[in-house]
Amino acid sequence: MANKYSITKEQTQALIKEYGKGDNDSGSAAVQVAILTERIRNLTEHLKTHPKDNHTRRGLMKLIGKRRGLLKYIKDGNIDDYRELIKKLGIRDNI
Repeated sequence: MANKYSITKEQTQALIKEYGKGDNDSGSAAVQVAILTERIRNLTEHLKTHPKDNHTRRGLMKLIGKRRGLLKYIKDGNIDDYRELIKKLGIRDNI
């Protein structure tokens, strides 16, 4: 059973369809960044109500680092794809 701060299979499939190259493209960097971004948003909301939850905060920092690495990979490959992706996801350019 999925925890309420994780994302459901339906949400994951929707993100794959929106950001992937095909319906089964769950491995591309853009899809992984989109999924990580959704998980980061959920954990951020949790931490707003539970500010002393340091275990969740550590997991959040690990997810942010993983997303940063994937965004750097996309940026090094094609800067236009990178700019389009961060605009669609609504995240800042801090790489």
